[in-house]
Amino acid sequence: MNPTQSVEYINSLRPSEAFEALERCCGAHRWVEGMVAARPFSSPQAMFDAADRIWKNMGQHDIHEAFSHHPRIGQDVASLRKKFASTAGWASQEQAGAAAATEETLQGLAQGNRDYEAKFGHIFIVCASGKSAAEMLGLLQARLGNEQEPELAVAAEEQRKITRIRLEKLLTP
Repeated sequence: MNPTQSVEYINSLRPSEAFEALERCCGAHRWVEGMVAARPFSSPQAMFDAADRIWKNMGQHDIHEAFSHHPRIGQDVASLRKKFASTAGWASQEQAGAAAATEETLQGLAQGNRDYEAKFGHIFIVCASGKSAAEMLGLLQARLGNEQEPELAVAAEEQRKITRIRLEKLLTP
């Protein structure tokens, strides 16, 4: 199956089925509704463009809703399988760099996540694909120095990158 056929498949789904498929890519309800309404997509790029356009119009509540659909970086993904069943496989692939981490790095990620949540009110969001646990820890520690509003913008951009990767996976047979 080529990507165009995959887009045609997404276009052919009933709204409830499309909602379920797209929710795996981003957990913000309004984003998913916007994507379902934006169909039919003429190409994968048209779908990616729609995703970005819709994401740019999300409010703070929507952004936090999307964040709530992610496991914490460095946590045991298996323990989160129930909560994140529809995205557990993707999340474990995306966070593969954390699997090979040292105990010290994992402890740093755990403490950093607690500190980050206490400061910003949401979990640390990073597009983890291709990053080692040490790299993620470095990013987390650096971003702890941000102020609230700029950090939300950084985290929202990371969410957009994650969504793009998941949309690509959705189109891959």
